[in-house]
Amino acid sequence: MSHDESANSPPSALELVAARRFTVLTVNTHKGFTALNRRFILPELREAVRSVEADVVFLQEVHGAHDQHPQRYNNWPSMPQYEFLADSIWPQFAYGRNAVYPAGDHGNALLSKFQIIRYDNLDISLSGHESRGLLHCVLRLPGDALEVHAICVHLGLRESHRQQQLDLLLQLIAELPADAPLIVAGDFNDWRLRADARLAPSGLREAFVSQHGKPARSFPARLPLLRLDRIYVRHLKVHRPQVLDTHPWSHLSDHAPLSVEVEL
Repeated sequence: MSHDESANSPPSALELVAARRFTVLTVNTHKGFTALNRRFILPELREAVRSVEADVVFLQEVHGAHDQHPQRYNNWPSMPQYEFLADSIWPQFAYGRNAVYPAGDHGNALLSKFQIIRYDNLDISLSGHESRGLLHCVLRLPGDALEVHAICVHLGLRESHRQQQLDLLLQLIAELPADAPLIVAGDFNDWRLRADARLAPSGLREAFVSQHGKPARSFPARLPLLRLDRIYVRHLKVHRPQVLDTHPWSHLSDHAPLSVEVEL
C-alpha cells in the first residue's frame, strides 16, 4: 500500500531552518504493556519517549485498533496508539498494519517532526507464520528539501524467516536512490548476529557497531543480554548511540530502546 502526503498536520516552522543533525529513536512498544503484559503503561511510555526529544521515532508492535482493550483498561486511548504517542510533538506519522485479527490490528509506525511526503508498507510475512512488515517512509528535511528514506523493520523469530525477510529488505533498498540518506531501524530479532554481513554490501553501517564494535544489548529490557534491535545508516554520520535501559525504560517494554544522533 502506498500513500502520498500523509494526511496529518502540514510542516511546521522547522521548514525555515535546515536540519543537518537530528536524533533517531527506535522502540518496540510491546503494544503498550509491560514485559509480561501485567500492566498497560502507554501513557508512561509516551512521557518517556517525549523525554528523549527525538526527531524521528521508529515504533514496532504498536496497535492501530483494538475493540476489547478499551473496556478492560480505563486509560486506553480513544485514538490509535501511534497517534496517541505522536500527540502534539510529532506532527507527522505513518502506520503500517502488519497483523490483523478479529479484535484489531498492530504493526510498525513512524513519528516525525519532518514532513512525510509518502510511505509504503511492505508485507514480509511468510505464510502461516507471524505477521511482519517493512514501513518505508520518505522524509523531507526542512530548509533544503533534502529527502531522507526511513525503513522501520520488524523481522521474524526464526532464522530461516529472517534470512528471507532480509532478502526482501535488500530488494527494497536496491530500489532506492543510491545517493539518498537512509536509516533502517527496528527489531531485527537477530540474536545470532547475521544481519550485519547481509546488509553490508548495500552500504548500511550499524550505529553501535561503528562506535562500539558490536550491536547493542537490548533484550530483555531489565537485564539486556541479546542484541536484537538495530539502527543502520547509509550516507549519514552517527554520534552518541545509546541504549535506554535504565529506569523508567526498563519497566516500559520488553525491549530497551536505542537512540542515536545522525548527521548529514
